[in-house]
Amino acid sequence: MTTYGQLTSSVRHQFALGGVEATPAAVRHAVRREAASLGDTAVLRLADRVHDELVGAGPLAPLLAAPDVTDVLVNGRHVWVDRGHGLERAAFAFRDHDEVRRLAQRLAAACGRRLDDGQPYADARLPDGTRLHAVLPPVATDGPYLSLRTFRQRPFTLGDLVEHGTVTSTVAPVLEAIVRARLAYLVTGGTGSGKTTLLSTLLGLVPPTERIVLVEDAAELRPVHPHVVTLQARTANVEGAGAIGLTDLVRQALRMRPDRLVLGECRGAEIVDLLGALNTGHDGGAGTLHANTAADVPARLEALGLLGGLPRDALHAQVVAALQVVLHVRRAVRGRVLESVSVLKPAEQGPPTVVPAWLRTRGAQPGAWALSQLLAARGVTVPAVLDPPVGVGA
Repeated sequence: MTTYGQLTSSVRHQFALGGVEATPAAVRHAVRREAASLGDTAVLRLADRVHDELVGAGPLAPLLAAPDVTDVLVNGRHVWVDRGHGLERAAFAFRDHDEVRRLAQRLAAACGRRLDDGQPYADARLPDGTRLHAVLPPVATDGPYLSLRTFRQRPFTLGDLVEHGTVTSTVAPVLEAIVRARLAYLVTGGTGSGKTTLLSTLLGLVPPTERIVLVEDAAELRPVHPHVVTLQARTANVEGAGAIGLTDLVRQALRMRPDRLVLGECRGAEIVDLLGALNTGHDGGAGTLHANTAADVPARLEALGLLGGLPRDALHAQVVAALQVVLHVRRAVRGRVLESVSVLKPAEQGPPTVVPAWLRTRGAQPGAWALSQLLAARGVTVPAVLDPPVGVGA
């Protein structure tokens, strides 16, 4: 009697040799031919399972399609999902590690990535924008492991973020003023805290008469704006050639007449080129940066700047001249929230300091006066929420 694994392997081999698209009807026909003794109901059920293994994300497809799911993780056989409130176990599991391995290799191959014993890990982006990371044994001790982060085509407006509680209604005018004043800002936070979502939303507030040039490691930003162009980094091919990094792309972006230059994620030596660009008349630039707290930002920038060969003193001067605002987001029990708005200020010695202007739990802070001055100097009306505590800034 043919086992399910043998049946799947045989059907997969048929489609590979014939070069035929694995449509549901074609899969049903192939399964019926391989398992002629089964009844119609059993054939249909079996064909659906085989089709899932041959096309798309297989059994993970329903989870990735769910509007509230942001991440799908596979640990060996077991599946976990994040619906915005932390990880929870999915209702199903894979039959064995071989099934997970086949799915991982098929998804990687669809993205032009190699995934096998000689190259046991892969980082790629699926055609629908979903980010894929896969690790095979022996690197994955109880693997294979799959990490999938969904990509939502639906963009958010600032009003949507207020409605969802990510941004409070009192600080929303501050964000609008920062964009209108063309202040350069970083959106910071931990992994999965909503940095990209907030940055994409704010870019949608940029006047339609301005050109936004995005530089990203993986194209994730989708601002609602009529004039956006994106440059995406490219990894090396299987021969180890053809890689194009963010540093090269930042330099190319400067030749594309950007009104706003945006670096999707600051993670390496490219920060030096971004700071240099923002110090040569490119106001209103932005980017995201991994940081545990807003106060950690100067140290993170210093570490990245050193990778680019920029001396500490020069880096400190570049940061203060290029960046004005830090927007910090975090994951809370109720979801992702904007925790603080801060300003970068120079220090007499050492790295610049991050001074809070607004905290979600306390409202206006001492840095509110400095942010008000920055906005007023550019002719932008200062939102009332930035009225500093009594005695501050006088």
